[in-house]
Amino acid sequence: MSEDSNKRRPGSAPPVDSRDSSHVAGFVALLGAPNVGKSTLLNRLMGSKLAIVTPKPQTTRDRILGVLTSPGGQIVLLDTPGVHRPDRSLSSYMVKQALATISDADLVVLVVDAAASSRRRGVGEVERDIARRAEERGVALVVAINKVDLLADKAQLLPLMECWSHAKAVVPISALLGDGVDSLLGEIWPRLPEGPAYFDGDELTDRSLRWLAAETIREQVFLCTRKEVPYSTAVRVERYLERLHKGDVVIEAVIYVERDSQKGIVVGKGGARIKEIGVAARESLAELLEVPVHVKLRVVVMPNWSRSVAGMRRVGYEQ
Repeated sequence: MSEDSNKRRPGSAPPVDSRDSSHVAGFVALLGAPNVGKSTLLNRLMGSKLAIVTPKPQTTRDRILGVLTSPGGQIVLLDTPGVHRPDRSLSSYMVKQALATISDADLVVLVVDAAASSRRRGVGEVERDIARRAEERGVALVVAINKVDLLADKAQLLPLMECWSHAKAVVPISALLGDGVDSLLGEIWPRLPEGPAYFDGDELTDRSLRWLAAETIREQVFLCTRKEVPYSTAVRVERYLERLHKGDVVIEAVIYVERDSQKGIVVGKGGARIKEIGVAARESLAELLEVPVHVKLRVVVMPNWSRSVAGMRRVGYEQ
């Protein structure tokens, strides 16, 4: 698989739209607060892991595009960072990335955490703001009430659904388990405009494998470190080499942190943690690329990179 390849692999075909109508195609933005399950939903819809997923909020930092194609149409899914109150340049970048997709979308799927909404007993400020922005731009709104598997009392669903009676549709789902996802697709397809496909039928995403490799490494940094360290890290792939004669891929990447103490945590005693991150990333990437992968990592301190536009550009985030 070449560095810029994004072709769909066997086994990741999406559900087929069985309607006999004209071909439809449209952009569908997945929006919501941090940690509501947008990336899990993207991966479930695609049948392939495009977005990294961790238990920590604000894992997604960039818009991620997934192309779901059937004989009758094409859905271009736009996964987005969680919308929250920004407190530094990185946060502002993430929120800007998310909200900008509303203007590009034919449909907004607002993903809501069922358990959090039940505790809050109503619509949160973030959800209200997203719904308002979609309405102002004339973009249809479908609400996916996610994580219903975590509701101890399913009777709590009815008042949550009633909160969104003004939406085009409200669908309870569990993106993790796949429950209700087909029903959600059933609400999306009929609301797409008629038109030709935007991407070739075998394309999976517009992201390069180099970018996916950097995200996979960053995912393992999130999973292997604690406290504030993940939010102060960025990953940039410096070398992505396909060795056709050996049938493998060599990836060399830099993990950026903001303080020496964070470097110590990422490297670990005797280099144990950086080795753990590299092994986990190698295994995940080998599964993604379907070839043996070699990962070489180093850690660089770049003070306060997340708090300035210049610092973000240096680690690979473009405003």
